[in-house]
Amino acid sequence: MATGKNPLFDTATTLGKILGFLGVSAICGVLVAGLLVPAAAVSGSTASGSIEFFDTLPAELQVDPPSQSTKILANDGSVIANLFAENRTRVALDQMSPYIKDAVIAIEDSRFYEHGGVDTTGIMRALVSTARGNKQGASTITQQYVNNILNNNLAAEGKEDDIKLNGVNKGVGDKLREMKLAIALEKKFSKEQILEGYLNIVFFNRDAYGIEAASRLFFSTNAKDLTLPQAALLAGVVNSPSFYDPVTNPENAKNRRDLVLKSMLSQNKIKQAEYDAAVATPVETKVTPARQGCPYSATAAYFCDYVVHLLLNDPAYGATVDEREKKIFRGGLTITTTLDPNAQNVAQAQVDASAGANPDRWGASLVSVQPNTGKIVSMAQNTVWLPAEGKWDQTQNFNVDVQDKDGNDLNGLGGFQPGSTMKPFTFAQWLNEGKSMNTQLNGATRRYPAGFPWKNTCPTPVTDSYDSSRGTTDLQNADKDHYKYMSVLDGLANSINTITFASAAQVDLCGIQKIVDAVGIHSGLPSPEGPNPQVNMTRLSNLIGATQTSPLTLASAFATFAADGKYCEPVAITSVTDQTGAQLPAQAANCRDAVKPEVARGVAYAMQDVLNVGSGFWIQPRISTKTNFPVAAKTGTNDNNSSTWVVGYTSGLATATWFGDPLGSQNRAGQNVTINGKFYPGIDGYMIAGPQFANYMLQVAPSYGTNPFPAPPSNMINGAPAPRPTTQSTSPAQAPTQAPAPAPTGSDDKGRGNG
Repeated sequence: MATGKNPLFDTATTLGKILGFLGVSAICGVLVAGLLVPAAAVSGSTASGSIEFFDTLPAELQVDPPSQSTKILANDGSVIANLFAENRTRVALDQMSPYIKDAVIAIEDSRFYEHGGVDTTGIMRALVSTARGNKQGASTITQQYVNNILNNNLAAEGKEDDIKLNGVNKGVGDKLREMKLAIALEKKFSKEQILEGYLNIVFFNRDAYGIEAASRLFFSTNAKDLTLPQAALLAGVVNSPSFYDPVTNPENAKNRRDLVLKSMLSQNKIKQAEYDAAVATPVETKVTPARQGCPYSATAAYFCDYVVHLLLNDPAYGATVDEREKKIFRGGLTITTTLDPNAQNVAQAQVDASAGANPDRWGASLVSVQPNTGKIVSMAQNTVWLPAEGKWDQTQNFNVDVQDKDGNDLNGLGGFQPGSTMKPFTFAQWLNEGKSMNTQLNGATRRYPAGFPWKNTCPTPVTDSYDSSRGTTDLQNADKDHYKYMSVLDGLANSINTITFASAAQVDLCGIQKIVDAVGIHSGLPSPEGPNPQVNMTRLSNLIGATQTSPLTLASAFATFAADGKYCEPVAITSVTDQTGAQLPAQAANCRDAVKPEVARGVAYAMQDVLNVGSGFWIQPRISTKTNFPVAAKTGTNDNNSSTWVVGYTSGLATATWFGDPLGSQNRAGQNVTINGKFYPGIDGYMIAGPQFANYMLQVAPSYGTNPFPAPPSNMINGAPAPRPTTQSTSPAQAPTQAPAPAPTGSDDKGRGNG
């Protein structure tokens, strides 16, 4: 027979309530005895057993600092983003309004300064109230603090399922443990320390933990500036953050606030006039949403994400990814970065302007670094993290400026074919072998068949061939007028493929490889050989930019020439401190001598001609005529015009700008397209990436130093160097109006005005 519920013991009945009251009172008597009377003085097996049980409960409580918000700062101290698992900013008790302290005590624990952690008077009062059908809590502020500490520690350990909530999944044993821990806590900390800890840990809203975060969320103010009505309202929210939420439930919030104010008045914490004025005040909030993480950074979301990934990859922040995430998102770190907000704003404005409304979803990016330090000054792209707020998200939040996320887990897209921005490294090896940049070479040579006698002291064999008579394609330039003799200098300035190959045919390919490696160039995509695979320069198509690499990699490589041959790895983080002010590991400058100083000077000398008379002449605005400081740069365009570049530098700033297809699709050509209302038969480096570079450098470079480049040795140019012209010395070729002829894989840019 099924056992039915005896109505005599139903707590909904009067008799049930009386029996329940008596039973709970008996339990309470045991607890009071256990709390207040030494075990040796208690007689009776039941009492002794209960006290022995109580004494076996742990009395130690690990009071770790609660989860804190981490700040990522720009180099001027301005906030780029806040990161948090729980939105919390710890403040001292003297930085809180006295109203909030009085309000919380009045409504949550009026005997706070009288009890020793557990309020037996409150327990008895709650039992009587509960027996009468009015459920009433008896947890002191100290007990609530204990409960919050326990739950916070569980959350920090990733044990959210074990969290105990009052009245939901907390049993008698849990309550006993909480009470004993509260007593132990009162012996260890002062009342002020407990109250401060409680107000910094208590939950107000899913976006606000602690009084400072709650003050900012609901009233856009600091905890120390809370008014009496505001403080009373927040003190009331603690009881049931959803039910008393002043935004979603303002009437409930007002009723609870007024109850808090009444308690404050009855306990002589406020005067009648203050009470009257406060209850007459309408519930008015001024919400500042807690915007979590890098997506909410105004102009530097992708740089912010890059910084986070650097730390997530750093074992100094924990042995596992989970430990590092805990440190970053709960540790209250202050991360100071290299980002210059002024430069970043200019960079963002330039990439946003490049494609305008951009219905066809072209990508634009810009990144700049300081020579001699490697510090990243700006990092921008023309997408936003949150497409619902206005822009497209073609790249699925990938960072266009850095390498592939599967390589070093930097959330990068993997880079793009660099095109002719690779040509300066062949030119550098030409100078490195003591040759003159004014040596005349035959640009009419277009066939480099298999078995061509390349000089190569590296063990890696030469691959690729250019020979239409044997089934491959002859090497091509952008136009038919440059298959002729010209100097190595003119070949670089005008971006002539055949002159680059003619130069490479007279030097050691392994020397080019060593320079490329020394300046940090590597593929942006991982491979079986590792996350930063070598760009193999014995693959001949890499002489003219076949293997994709990232804008940050190229900017850092070109900075080597600006720094008289010293290469510095990119640096984004200058300092990290925890919430105690202790210093944690940051990035240090990692520089090395990569290129001979005289070679770097020769490259700078030559690349000024790119803007003065060569493939960058048509960049608008004409940076070579609008400045009184020297700028060196190289244009680049890949085969189908889907990846276009200008990479260059002054003495104090190196910048890579890119425009093209952000997904790197080889099926999407930048030919016969309309962008910003302008038709392009073929997009080349000088057309869109060029203005990005010029406008940015005109505005930003003067702040970083624009000293003249040191002159190269006279033997590099066959005689003493002439003064560098600031305008063209000869009229460049007409800017192209037609798409360039197809070129072999990796071959690009093509000729004067076509880079």
